[in-house]
Amino acid sequence: MTSHPKEIDPSLDLSPEVSTGHLGIPTTPIKEGYALPDHYFNRELSWIEFNARVLHEALDARTPLLERLKFLAIFETNLDEFFMVRVAVIRRQLETGVLALTPDGLTPQQQLRQISQHLRPLIQKMHHCFRQDILPKLAEQGIHIRDFSDLAESERQELRDYFESRVFPVLTPLAVDPGHPFPYISNLSLSLAVVVRDPETGREHFARVKVPSTLPRFVPLQDGLSFVPLEQVIAHNLESLFIGMEVLEYYPFRITRDADLEIQEDEADDLLSAIQEELRKRRFGSVVRMEIASHMPMAIRQRLCEEMRLDGDSVYAVDGLLNMGGLMAFMNLDRPDLKDSPWGPVTPVRLRTPSVSDDPVDIFSIIREGDLLVHHPYDSFSASVERFLEEAANDPQVLTIKQTLYRTSGDSPVVGSLIQAAENGKQVAALVELKARFDEENNILWAKKLEKAGVHVAYGLPGLKIHCKLALVVRQEGGSLRRYLHIGTGNYNPKTARIYTDLGLFTCDETLCHDATDLFNLLTGYSRQRQFRKLLVAPRTLRQGMEALIRREIRHAQAGKTARIIVKVNSLVDPQMIQVLYEASQAGVEIDLIVRGMCCLKPGIPGLSEHIRVISIIGRFLEHSRIFYFYNDGQEEYLMGSADYMTRNLDRRVEVVTPVEDPLLQQELKAILDICLSDNRQAWELRPDGSYVQRQPRPGEEVRATHQRLMERSAGRI
Repeated sequence: MTSHPKEIDPSLDLSPEVSTGHLGIPTTPIKEGYALPDHYFNRELSWIEFNARVLHEALDARTPLLERLKFLAIFETNLDEFFMVRVAVIRRQLETGVLALTPDGLTPQQQLRQISQHLRPLIQKMHHCFRQDILPKLAEQGIHIRDFSDLAESERQELRDYFESRVFPVLTPLAVDPGHPFPYISNLSLSLAVVVRDPETGREHFARVKVPSTLPRFVPLQDGLSFVPLEQVIAHNLESLFIGMEVLEYYPFRITRDADLEIQEDEADDLLSAIQEELRKRRFGSVVRMEIASHMPMAIRQRLCEEMRLDGDSVYAVDGLLNMGGLMAFMNLDRPDLKDSPWGPVTPVRLRTPSVSDDPVDIFSIIREGDLLVHHPYDSFSASVERFLEEAANDPQVLTIKQTLYRTSGDSPVVGSLIQAAENGKQVAALVELKARFDEENNILWAKKLEKAGVHVAYGLPGLKIHCKLALVVRQEGGSLRRYLHIGTGNYNPKTARIYTDLGLFTCDETLCHDATDLFNLLTGYSRQRQFRKLLVAPRTLRQGMEALIRREIRHAQAGKTARIIVKVNSLVDPQMIQVLYEASQAGVEIDLIVRGMCCLKPGIPGLSEHIRVISIIGRFLEHSRIFYFYNDGQEEYLMGSADYMTRNLDRRVEVVTPVEDPLLQQELKAILDICLSDNRQAWELRPDGSYVQRQPRPGEEVRATHQRLMERSAGRI
């Protein structure tokens, strides 16, 4: 691959330079008339369409029963984050008078209205499915989620005993009257609005009782297969909290707050302290949504709205349980017959211990034999990535380890290996991204553990998130140094590696390792380094490099040659990238896009995008890998990396996309893309009107489900 120049000044200004050409192809301006509002789907509505596909997995009778509960929980927790971040941002725009339109031409007010209109039917569908379909099927399997009012007296007594011993001591009823102001209600907390009457005065009083999140969401009865929602156990024992009062009524409600961090990094002398302060503020963000029981009287509803400064459009009345995310706990039941068949990741062939020896070959010698590609969760994360870092930590020939960390778990072997390496006297540097949304507190905790162990920890760059996935090992071999590199599409997190599909490339290619070294030096220090040889790095060269690759296909198509592009990403929302893809379609380039989540591009529109096809794959694993394919007049090129086609990835994050040049590894990537594109079970086709239609096998046709086929392919490797 031709080199991709970049320019970075000493102040670490990584803003993109739009005029630079790459791959020998000048970056030409977009044709006038492309940027029309009706050429784009709304980003937020596209996300809602994605979550509707998640919900469909719960509605689909082909999904194992407990997995259906899991997808209900995912749908609900996805919604929570959507309101905490996306809806919160739009509400802030509205409150501050921002008049800017979205690429599809909507004002903040119009977006909020359409979000509400699209979400309410989905929420109703979720609760109807739970009540009318899933609950009866669970009962048929001997698993019961029951209402307290339907219990026998002996069962009620069992729960009264549970309440007295486990629940009552942690409850704090909070009165609301002139002497007791309306209490602070924490984000995502489930509460009971309680009305009691004093029998001596006849006066009615209002109180709030928080349902503790530290206790099980569903309380099991002694049989271990019957469960009652915790809020019902509390509600039917309220007399213990309000001694001498008559409990007249109670209604559950739940709020969601603005949880998006606003950090003025240019004014922060200490990024760590600034983020810790914002985390404290997050607990007090404005309320952006309130969920209530549908039978809550209007008077109580209005009172809650007044106290939390909400309008009616921000209230979601639910005919069913609130906080359905708690359903995820049912995946802990020992009922394998009601779950997906278990999958155990396999050790890649080249990393397996030879049958003639009990001693495994060291991973560095394996990488020296040739680049290695791993595909999680089909390939074992522990036997590849964790092994790479563990061996590096304990190998006396390893001198240095440098790694980026965006999300991981505090008890991760990855963190443990970095600590072990530092304790073994190696030079270890970790670039920890503190701004990884909703993982900030976790990242701060284990970053401090790294520092205490002697690891050199850097906390990112002002204005940019370090989202690339790199681990660089420097090893003494004979009289020289050799570098080994891992480049991934996903986080160094062993937990998500079991459920996210991601790719990792192990290499000791000198050029790639040199690029990675330059990037680490730039991120940890000061550098006038101006050129990456093979890597595309955002926010400096990735956008221009990707546009150049697309425009090269345009030139081939215009010359009457075969031109083809396949892109697999999580999201496609950047208007400029969409416009370049439209231009490619107009030139006759055949384009297949595999976009799991948001897609703002409209496919199949005559004269604009008739050569573009879009599918989304939803299933037991979360599609997270990013692959880019360009036919290049028969000299096919494959790339993989951490970036989506989103403005934030291209302009406001440090991302890395690497070419994959080994022909055998290219065949691996081709097989993955072919399996995705031929899927007739998990794939959804995007229509020009924004709707998605799930593919179905034709009569007599073999079922081709991406995740199942990749598991079978992985298990069958020799």
